[in-house]
Amino acid sequence: MHLTVEEALSIYPLSEAKLIAGSKGKHRIVKSINVMDAPDISDWIKEGEMLLTTAYLIKDSPAEASALLQTLNRRGSAGLGIKLGRFWDTVPQPLIAEAEQLNFPLIELPFQFTFSDQMNGLFRAELSRSTSVLQRMMEKQRELMRFALRSARSRPLLESVAGVIGYPLAVISTRGTILFNSSGYSGEELLEGWPWQQRSQRLRLGEGTSYRIPLLQAGKCLGYLQYCDIDPLLLSVEESLFVQGAELIAYHIHAGLEDYYEQAGHREFSGLLRRYLSDDLRYTELAQAALRLDIPLLEAPYQLVLTDVGAAGEARQGELLRLKEEYSAHPGLNGMEAIHLLMDEGLLSLYPAASCSAAQFRDMINECFAGLNFGKGYYPRAAVSSVKGKPEGLKEAFAEVKECMGMFRHWGAHGHVVHYRQVELELLLNRIPAEAMERYYTGSLRGLLGREPEYVKEMLHTLEVYLENDGHVNETAKKLYIHRNTATYRIEKLSELLDVDFKKINDLMKLKLVFLFRSMLERE
Repeated sequence: MHLTVEEALSIYPLSEAKLIAGSKGKHRIVKSINVMDAPDISDWIKEGEMLLTTAYLIKDSPAEASALLQTLNRRGSAGLGIKLGRFWDTVPQPLIAEAEQLNFPLIELPFQFTFSDQMNGLFRAELSRSTSVLQRMMEKQRELMRFALRSARSRPLLESVAGVIGYPLAVISTRGTILFNSSGYSGEELLEGWPWQQRSQRLRLGEGTSYRIPLLQAGKCLGYLQYCDIDPLLLSVEESLFVQGAELIAYHIHAGLEDYYEQAGHREFSGLLRRYLSDDLRYTELAQAALRLDIPLLEAPYQLVLTDVGAAGEARQGELLRLKEEYSAHPGLNGMEAIHLLMDEGLLSLYPAASCSAAQFRDMINECFAGLNFGKGYYPRAAVSSVKGKPEGLKEAFAEVKECMGMFRHWGAHGHVVHYRQVELELLLNRIPAEAMERYYTGSLRGLLGREPEYVKEMLHTLEVYLENDGHVNETAKKLYIHRNTATYRIEKLSELLDVDFKKINDLMKLKLVFLFRSMLERE
């Protein structure tokens, strides 16, 4: 039984009783009812128990009556009902005054009803209430199951779960970020006591009660689900419904079927963008959706970032979700209001063209990589497209990052984050057959390659450093740790051996190709 005193007094025949004192305690919970038939009854009273008596044991001793009242209050009793007409015609005024002072419900019971009448009435009401709750829970469980099995959903998952269960909710990430909040509570209120233990529990939230559940999947905690303003008299069957809702949400987060790291509008646009890139949606429809959802990303220069990890299966999915959260939390990236979506190719992110340089943008992504501890072989890599000025360039940008990612083993000194412009020439030259590269390489260096191996190695290294430093002799000498005159002599000798003029752009470009081909052949 879980009724308040006020609710109990509305149920016949207890509705014929009268609350004569302690009205401020009418919200106490009645968990059970007992009848006073022993002098030491107060020693057996449990919290939430309402005691009914004829006052026989206390009728001649005001002190004992007062002691009983105080003991009941101290033990958390729900109230005391006194049946008048047999031993007391009225409840003594001092006892009423004391109950009022303690805010302890003191009830005057009518003579014509037996204690069993009162108790049976409450039990019938509680049975009816419990049956009604069970029926509602079964219907909500069916609705949750129907929603989980529905292949195409018109409403986002979190809003739907909140609607089915009937309570507002909030989702908090493992970093303490509010990912979703349909309650009226602030982030500060919701995050009280952070960080939390990974266990389900009821707790006070503002003036109400909430129920918090960790979102667990495959042994990992993906965040926390908090139901707000719940009924404090919640039954265990209702708690099981909360758990089912949490399991449904955890599954969809883990499987990447829903995106909870962005606003609702961004989530909808992410799905449409995925369809557009998969040739399942026309561009005009995507543009109309961007306008309707107030997403201005395509109205100004933008770029795509494709991120992947070395893991596979569920492990890959989990690592990509961690990266998405890291991108959203990075102080330099979170203000860009990017769109993130999981594709077969990896995590695709649409960013506005950054006000910072391309190198600074790559550095921020590298910082996100460094902020997470990845397992062996899981370290991520990211490809950044060139900046696009027109919305129609989306598919071109997507093709760029996919092509970059396909050439990951050729990134070499570019690190774990590469910009399309850095490897654009290599991507173009990669279409040339290896035999043609080999012929061009040996033919261009024929005048040098016939010399002693050590000499060839030294001169080739000098030429490569010279080209990397855009023909600056001083920088070349500094990098090689040789005198400027030595560097000048070597360059003049190379000009003679290779029959090139280092002042001509065409000759410099040909030699640049030589080293590009050599690098590509070595990788092959």
